Amino acid sequence: MADEQGQQQQVQLRIDESKMTTTYSNTIRTSNTQDELVMDFGMNIPMQMPNQAPTIVFNVGSRVIMNWAGAKRLAMSLGQAVRQYEERNGEIEINPGQPAPPPASPEAN
Repeated sequence: MADEQGQQQQVQLRIDESKMTTTYSNTIRTSNTQDELVMDFGMNIPMQMPNQAPTIVFNVGSRVIMNWAGAKRLAMSLGQAVRQYEERNGEIEINPGQPAPPPASPEAN
């Protein structure tokens, strides 16, 4: 920040984690309005009941709502973190064990 004489001022940032909770999430559901992005973080839990089709229960643990500017900053930050991780550790497989989709075929003219 610059003060009235054009000099830089130091700003201290203090992070208060005293009311923070930590949860694990293996999935996210998003929805939105014109003004906000809604993200529900939770766990996909497979359920197998006798004589019924397998079911996955999405157990929502946390909801985060942010404006679109904050969502864009989050997307940029996550993209940078994933790129750095993959540079150090190799590509992250989204669906490990499943065959890769075939390459797109060129369109015939």
